[in-house]
Amino acid sequence: MARRYLTAEDVRRAGGAEIVVAPTTVVTPQAQEAANAAGVAIRTAEGDWSEPPPDRGPDADNAIHRLPHLPEPASDPDVGTAAVVTAVGKNRPGVLSEITGAVAEAGGNIHDVSQKVIEGYFHMVLVVELVRGRTFDELKTCLECLGGPEDYAVRVMHERVFRFMHRV
Repeated sequence: MARRYLTAEDVRRAGGAEIVVAPTTVVTPQAQEAANAAGVAIRTAEGDWSEPPPDRGPDADNAIHRLPHLPEPASDPDVGTAAVVTAVGKNRPGVLSEITGAVAEAGGNIHDVSQKVIEGYFHMVLVVELVRGRTFDELKTCLECLGGPEDYAVRVMHERVFRFMHRV
């Protein structure tokens, strides 16, 4: 069965208090935000719409159990959440210190560092593990506010998302 996508533009065009979709319809996050803002309910013939489970690709069955929105596996109680941090920008004294200091402040332990400076611009990738009790959102919030439009940019990706995107 073909999937249908509901976008924010679809929500704006609907003009009613309710949109009825098929149970397998993929509702984009932007469409959900637009529906919430406009007070529009998204429903199926059976009731409220809920996100369908992944059903495509060679590892769809495994993805249902391993996607990043699911709770962390509880295999090792001493191991926390991991993240991949990238930073790119103009090189200057103290950049590495600012970023690694913020990682420490957020409760992160750096497992791997790759950094290169090319023609005055630095490129850095960190693999960071958070101690139990600290959240990925705390790390992301702490790091992504560093730098600025004229300085450097930091992006934080959950390690499970990174692995899922780069699987072979």
